[in-house]
Amino acid sequence: MTQVTDHGGGVRSLRVPIPDNPLGHTLVYVVDTDRGPVLIDTGWDDPESWETLAEGLTACGTSAAEIHGVVITHHHPDHHGLSGRVREASGAWIAMHAADTAVVRRTRQARPERWFTYMAAKLAAAGAPEEHIAPLRQPRHRTLPGLSPALPDRDIVPGELLALPGRRLRAIWTPGHTPGHVCLHLEETHPARLPGRGRLFSGDHLLPGITPHIGLYEDPEDSGGPPCSSEAESLGDVTDPLGDYLDSLERVGRLAPAEVLPAHQHPFPDAAGRVRELLTHHESRLTALLALLAEPLTPWQLAERMEWNRPWAEIPYGSRTIAVSEAEAHLRRLVKLGRAEAVPGGEPVTYVAV
Repeated sequence: MTQVTDHGGGVRSLRVPIPDNPLGHTLVYVVDTDRGPVLIDTGWDDPESWETLAEGLTACGTSAAEIHGVVITHHHPDHHGLSGRVREASGAWIAMHAADTAVVRRTRQARPERWFTYMAAKLAAAGAPEEHIAPLRQPRHRTLPGLSPALPDRDIVPGELLALPGRRLRAIWTPGHTPGHVCLHLEETHPARLPGRGRLFSGDHLLPGITPHIGLYEDPEDSGGPPCSSEAESLGDVTDPLGDYLDSLERVGRLAPAEVLPAHQHPFPDAAGRVRELLTHHESRLTALLALLAEPLTPWQLAERMEWNRPWAEIPYGSRTIAVSEAEAHLRRLVKLGRAEAVPGGEPVTYVAV
């Protein structure tokens, strides 16, 4: 049954399901404007998700055909997946930060097999065992979600107000979860007069009870090569997603919104307090990883030893790949800070605390 929540001030949210995912759903926000409703994110491209979105819009007194525009916080398929269907139904524009639009463009151009080849090379360079890599090399038909995402037709420009007639919605660039992730600051008095500066649509950047995945930005067309290859001495010169995320957290904390409207879980107050919790969490995690790096470890070995929400032996195949990407992002931060370095001469490359 479609769940619609009225947040007041011409803002409602719809719980759009994500198939076979522990997150359960994406909160899609419907924002009234003088030109018609605008969506913030759209949900996963799945028949049940589309039906839920359509029913939710009907419950809000509108329809997919009446949507004026779609603002995407980031390119992941549980946020951007249904954007194309909404545009087909309504002619709505789709807006996204240019860095994530570039990812969408490359994703549309890459063949599925190239993704699997790239992932196999990345995992091998990270020290993954052959039994984990082998399925990626098998010559059989495979699919990945989000390989044909809609190409946005407008750029979200950081610091600028979006073209939403009758509303003040300002884009805040918050890279980390993706290179072009944005939060959206509704610079209007809170409808319940809560203390603070308006409301913040936070996407996946700031969530009330979980930390977003911070992995690596690379894709098959990235010219930087595998992140943990024998050229690891250049690691300090490549992207630093965790560093980006921590910087972005502090930027959002300074906004001091009255309420945060995230893309998962539930709305919450005290953004600054949640930011402090996340900064402390990541600093503690980096300190724990330094202790593990008392001996040289590959990214895979580091991921095996890191603390997760369950023992490594119980983590499913796909989640292990994500965990290794997160371990690499933490390694990059430690290298950037001068607290860890690659051990020369080995392959796969190992890292050690300094």
